[in-house]
Amino acid sequence: MTAGPLPLPDLAAMEALGQRIAARLRPGDVVALSGGLGVGKTTLARAIIAALGHTGEVPSPTFTLIETYDPPQVRLPLVHADFYRLSRPQEAAEIGLDDYRSGAALIAEWPDHAGGFAHEDACLSITLEIVGEGRKAIVEAGAAWHGRMP
Repeated sequence: MTAGPLPLPDLAAMEALGQRIAARLRPGDVVALSGGLGVGKTTLARAIIAALGHTGEVPSPTFTLIETYDPPQVRLPLVHADFYRLSRPQEAAEIGLDDYRSGAALIAEWPDHAGGFAHEDACLSITLEIVGEGRKAIVEAGAAWHGRMP
C-alpha cells in the first residue's frame, strides 16, 4: 500500500508524522527512512523517538551506527540505526543487527546500505524529498501495516 505524497511543509508537520508513526509502532516493525543528505531522516527519527516517550537528547547514530532505547525511557524497545557508512549490506549482519532487533522496533536511516527492508511485511518505507522550503513523504507499507497507516 502506498500513500503520498504527503506534504511536510515545516517542522511541525514532520513532528506530527513522527507522532502518528509512534502511536502505531509495534515490536518487530521497521521504519525505513530514505532520501538524500539533509532531507530530514534524522529529524523524523527524532520525532518518532520523542513521541515514544524519550525526553533526552537523541544523538544521530551516523558514527555509532546503532543507538538503542529501552522502556521505561520509551514505550517499546527501539533500535535507531544509520547505515550510511556501511560499504556493503553484509556489514549489517556483522554488527549484530538481528540481535539488536530481537523484540524491538527498528528505525533505519539509509536502509538500502543494509540491503533494504521493504521485503519485510512489517516495513513502513518513507522516502523524504525536499520541496521548496519544506519536504514531502512518500509512504509505502508492508502488509503488517495495513489498517494502521500513519
